[in-house]
Amino acid sequence: MEEQEIGVPAASLAGIKHIILILSGKGGVGKSSVTTQTALTLCSMGFKVGVLDIDLTGPSLPRMFGLENESIYQGPEGWQPVKVETNSTGSLSVISLGFLLGDRGNSVIWRGPKKTSMIKQFISDVAWGELDYLLIDTPPGTSDEHISIAEELRYSKPDGGIVVTTPQSVATADVKKEINFCKKVDLKILGIIENMSGFVCPHCAECTNIFSSGGGKRLSEQFSVPYLGNVPIDPKFVEMIENQVSSKKTLVEMYRESSLSCSSSGDTNLKGRVNIDKEIIFNHTILRKSN
Repeated sequence: MEEQEIGVPAASLAGIKHIILILSGKGGVGKSSVTTQTALTLCSMGFKVGVLDIDLTGPSLPRMFGLENESIYQGPEGWQPVKVETNSTGSLSVISLGFLLGDRGNSVIWRGPKKTSMIKQFISDVAWGELDYLLIDTPPGTSDEHISIAEELRYSKPDGGIVVTTPQSVATADVKKEINFCKKVDLKILGIIENMSGFVCPHCAECTNIFSSGGGKRLSEQFSVPYLGNVPIDPKFVEMIENQVSSKKTLVEMYRESSLSCSSSGDTNLKGRVNIDKEIIFNHTILRKSN
């Protein structure tokens, strides 16, 4: 692993225009599904996207992108990301600890120093090449892993973080800690997403608030950060992920053509549902960086 000089951005990130972290205050709020949908949205818009799964104890993105049987290898310029087939619509590549595990059921029992070392390698020793966006799926909470991530990315000047919560008070209470952590390490908060905000009926498309709603919106108002929208539980997304391997279409194509993506239809108001895709498109003004 090539050592990163103090005060110098990681060479592996030099060709990346935007770096966005996906954060949450607790586990189980759907951080990885938000990362997946954000990556698919940006790729559908023609961008070159990389996804770094740095959630070391629960690396789920290989499964989300249908790459469980893939592996990574060391090339002359560093680890080579696994490519996701897009049929020439943008590009999408993934790096995850999951590619290094022999079985998805294997647990990762590491102490802090080993986790920190792996995070350094993920950030400084991957041959991403030229990317428009790098999305980093982080571990839940505010542990020493987050401190390592913040330190490694400090000189690469990430755009900021998207904070994911669910509507319940128990989740928003933990997200407050994440927001305070971001402020302490000087990481800009691009906005808050309320995930699992209702359940979309597969028969009539009506959205029912089974976990209440509005927690993410109130949190954004309390801390004066942008509210990016709410994403309900939609069985269509689960079916898409589970059936992608047997489909004749790529995951990017399936997503773009589905009702999950606002690019497939002008109707983004499915009986109370707010789709995050619309917000992601408009967030080029939030990122405030030219291409």
